[in-house]
Amino acid sequence: MKVIVIGAGVIGASIALQLKRLGNDVTVIERNSGAGQGSTSASSAVVRFNYSTFDAVMLAWESYFLWSEFQDLIDGTNGYSKNSLKNSQDHYAHLEDCGYVMLDVPVLSNENTMRLFDQAGISYEIWDSTTLKTSIPGIDAGKYWPNKPVKSEEFWNEATEEIGAIFSKHGGYVSDPLLAAQNFAAAAKREGVNFKFRKAVVKIEKNNGRISGVLVNDFDSQNKKVLETGRELIEADVVVNVAGPWSTLINQMAGAGGDFTIKLNPLRTEVHQISTPKDILSGPIMGDLDLGTYLRSGPGGITLVGGTEPECDQMEWIDPDKVDEVNMTRTVEVFESQTYRFARRFPSAQIPSTPVGVVGVYDVSSDWTPIYDKTDVPGFYVAIGTSGNQFKNAPGAGLIMAHLITKVEQGFDHDNQPVIYKCLKSDKSINLGTFSRKRPKNLTSGTVMG
Repeated sequence: MKVIVIGAGVIGASIALQLKRLGNDVTVIERNSGAGQGSTSASSAVVRFNYSTFDAVMLAWESYFLWSEFQDLIDGTNGYSKNSLKNSQDHYAHLEDCGYVMLDVPVLSNENTMRLFDQAGISYEIWDSTTLKTSIPGIDAGKYWPNKPVKSEEFWNEATEEIGAIFSKHGGYVSDPLLAAQNFAAAAKREGVNFKFRKAVVKIEKNNGRISGVLVNDFDSQNKKVLETGRELIEADVVVNVAGPWSTLINQMAGAGGDFTIKLNPLRTEVHQISTPKDILSGPIMGDLDLGTYLRSGPGGITLVGGTEPECDQMEWIDPDKVDEVNMTRTVEVFESQTYRFARRFPSAQIPSTPVGVVGVYDVSSDWTPIYDKTDVPGFYVAIGTSGNQFKNAPGAGLIMAHLITKVEQGFDHDNQPVIYKCLKSDKSINLGTFSRKRPKNLTSGTVMG
């Protein structure tokens, strides 16, 4: 089967690798000059399991084990590939398995999290405020919910109650998100996947309603312009849309999306870097929806601070046609919002005088759950709405999408009887209907936490 994957981010490269390992002829189309240079490169690469549905939890839990054995997964050793050609590489991304703590907040029920973790077999601890302060030196355990604008007087009000948390000793972050995507792409290329970089999709061809190929032109990635040169028609039986914030435009080219119950919209985001005293947040990653941030430790005494979309803050939603026009320079407003919230939680933190960090554009679904699915266009599949909280699931996403595509192309009616994926690393299964384009909106936190 001839397959085209549109997008060479960490998820697109993972899907391409797994489709190739099933014996398909795979080509990847990417606008940038290399793998992982889009949304992936701006990822904080956090690995956690706190999701609102069992299947989302299981996908994250399965992917955790795949990250733990990442070199074997990439090299195709220890049962990860039937191919005889192995993919030894010089450098591999790796999992920093430092644990994850989620502070208590009304929109994320501890009871639901505990139920899902028990069902999945994930160990956890419930921390009261005393345990939280002992385990995370320097933390202010005050309860500040609901979120408030950092420039309001209410933001600085003293807390009258203290907060607890749920802690998992598993999880953490992947050392280098760009390298992880490059690892997937290098393995895929060595096994025979054809990568076409600096190419933009300009048309999706169909024959009698079914996908038949993709027309591409050269793309100037520096100036973000489609050129008139290098036009090429690439034949395909299947096209997989993994185009990140450009996914809506690709869907429109294919004539797909009319039956989606879940909407997509690009969102501009920033993550900032703060130098911190070495005894602050040196251990687990933290989700702090109580103040509206997530925090990720890093080497050299730095902390990455991202936002969890507080309702009191202005979100910068982007027209899908305007993604290439997004301002990729860090702003004082978002910097202050994120770093002040961090300083409220860790009063001894040293806030830099100027913004330091990265800007990215997320591809956000209306319930912050990705769409991993077929569409009503035969041969056209999507792995979209993934930005912000799916980097951690890239290894598993490759496997479930390859399985889904194989089953549907064999005649399985996924819309009426959802495909079930049997996990490699546990005795559990994942119902892929949870990620359907036609699902009822999942009840989630309504934030990047899912």
